[in-house]
Amino acid sequence: MLNQYLQELEQEPFDGEEFVERLAWRVTASVSPPGGADATSFNPDLLHQAFTQAIKDLQLLDERTAKKCEKLESAVKEEESKHWQNVAQLLDNNREAFQSFQELDSHINSVATKVVHLGDQLESVNTPRSRAVEAQRLMNHFAEFLSSGPLVAEVFTDKAQMYEAADVIQKLHLIAQELPSGKFEDAKLKIAEKYDEIERSLIMEFVKAHRSGDKDKMKEIASILSHFKGYSQCIDAFIEEAQHGSLRSRDLFMEVVPLCIRSESLVKEVFTNSDQVMGKFVLNIFQGQLQEHIQTRLENKSVPEVYLRNLHDLYSQTLKLCTELNRFNLGNDSQFLNKLTKSIFQRHLQTYISIETRYLKEKFKGILSRYYDSKNHQKKQIQTGAMNEVGSKFKETISSKTGYQFGAESYGGETFLSEEVAISLLQETKQSFRRCQMLSSQSDVHNNAVQIFDLLTKALLEDHVDYAIELGLQVIPLGEVRSAVDLSFFEVIHQGSSMMNLLDKLFNDCLVPLVISTPKHGDCLQKKKQQQMYLEQKLDSGLDKTLTAISNYVRYILNNEQKRTDFKPDNEDILITNVTSACQKVVRWTNQAIERSRDSLDGQNLESVFMELGLRLHRTILDHLMKFEYNATGAMAVICDVNEYRKCVANLKIPLVNSLFDSLHTLCKLLQVSPENLKMVCSGDQLSGLDRTVLANFIQLRSDYKTAKLGTQLKWP
Repeated sequence: MLNQYLQELEQEPFDGEEFVERLAWRVTASVSPPGGADATSFNPDLLHQAFTQAIKDLQLLDERTAKKCEKLESAVKEEESKHWQNVAQLLDNNREAFQSFQELDSHINSVATKVVHLGDQLESVNTPRSRAVEAQRLMNHFAEFLSSGPLVAEVFTDKAQMYEAADVIQKLHLIAQELPSGKFEDAKLKIAEKYDEIERSLIMEFVKAHRSGDKDKMKEIASILSHFKGYSQCIDAFIEEAQHGSLRSRDLFMEVVPLCIRSESLVKEVFTNSDQVMGKFVLNIFQGQLQEHIQTRLENKSVPEVYLRNLHDLYSQTLKLCTELNRFNLGNDSQFLNKLTKSIFQRHLQTYISIETRYLKEKFKGILSRYYDSKNHQKKQIQTGAMNEVGSKFKETISSKTGYQFGAESYGGETFLSEEVAISLLQETKQSFRRCQMLSSQSDVHNNAVQIFDLLTKALLEDHVDYAIELGLQVIPLGEVRSAVDLSFFEVIHQGSSMMNLLDKLFNDCLVPLVISTPKHGDCLQKKKQQQMYLEQKLDSGLDKTLTAISNYVRYILNNEQKRTDFKPDNEDILITNVTSACQKVVRWTNQAIERSRDSLDGQNLESVFMELGLRLHRTILDHLMKFEYNATGAMAVICDVNEYRKCVANLKIPLVNSLFDSLHTLCKLLQVSPENLKMVCSGDQLSGLDRTVLANFIQLRSDYKTAKLGTQLKWP
């Protein structure tokens, strides 16, 4: 029973309530009848006895367990005591061992000191002896060279002992350099010959080892040859073999870096001075195939465009190659690659800007010539500057005083300005700026850039835009205009302004970065500003003349087409329903001028032109209407005309102009109002702001002004 209790108590996890339940169930089950337990068969006394016995059993089990724990604790304490005794013994042993180690170390140091001293003594004895042996060996070989016969020493006749022979001949060669001439001359000559022979043989062996891929043999031979004067020939042979069959494709620049990468690892394994070898390796590439390739492509300068393009491409590719080669250790000279690049391109870079400017002049000239030839236009020599201005003002003065019309050139509406030409000039200049930045030295780049920009401004602004403006000015008639005006100058303004804007963009994008930190920046800004101001003044002058010509032609139409009977017909009973023919022509011409202006101009420029055009039209029409006398029917006709003018200028969308023509329309109503209502109309809101003199002058145009005694009836407050 105790074993059963022990098994149940050792279960994990232990549940006391479950243990009591199992105990009660076993007692109940042992006394239950075969049919099962019921209420009458329950015996509490038996259950009490069972629990009491179980408690006694558990107490006994507890006592046994306690005794067992005491025995185990006693055994553990005894084992712990033995363990500490062992630890103490080990500590004592460790102290003894450490003391022994210190004694041994001291003894070793003493012995080592004696050994070193003994080694020094042995070396002091052995070194002179070995030197004497070596000197004797060299003297024996030197004696052989002193004899007249051929060399018979095995070290010189057996090819298997080439490395030993190299060591001997190298030392003999150094000794021979110190010997005086005379009786040793023949020996020195034989030593030199053998020296050269062995040196050549070693180089040949080095080449064979390179071809077979024997790196160890290459390293050994290179180490031996490093003491020979022909060591550089060994490096040259390596470079030649390494580059054999390479750098032969058309894209030579792409092969250089992979070739250097392949060779660098071998150089580091074979040569002790790998950085110097790699420097010579790259030097050989630059002064060999690369220089030959570059000079071949730059040899022909007969076609400057091709030459400049090749020079830029090759120089930029070389600089890119130098940047990639910086990853290799090529020696202590940080400017090594730059010096190589300059040595190849120096003579081309010195003459670059002269070829560039000469090419640009010819290119610009060709672009302009082809354009004018395509227009079948022979370029004229046009006088510009102060004398031209004086001549223009003289013609205007004569025209204003005499009415004489100076003949105007006619080019069929052609402006002789081409956006394609401007873009071509700008594109060529942009390419030139790229070449200038790449090919010019730091001290010359700003001066060269200014030269290029000066050529552009001359070709674009002077030879193209200014010339077109001058031709456009010649198209504008001066004085009385008797035919429709050529309005192509509006397009000249539009195209010329666009080209100056393109020039500004190129100036900021390409020139400014090259001159920004130099005095040339301010000079270029000032010069460009002066050139543009000069052209803008010409454009303003031409615009003013064009507007004057438009107004003059309107005046000519009105003077020649308008009849007095239009405003004072003999038959006053006719019904006026249409505008006069003169008005129709003026409106048709004005609409045409407005549309041409709108097609060519925009923004504030268009608004200013419309303002000025509207004011001049108003003045011209007002002056024209003030020349006539109006009866009632004629008043209706002029009101119809002015109303048509109002519709026309409404397209200008200028409030001031609309207001002026509205006032003119209201003034015209004064020609129709009955005399008794005239004063009331003049005092109305629409006319209250006008000068009374203007009202009086307009009223005087009425045919009944005198008969109705309107002058005495109107008393202005």
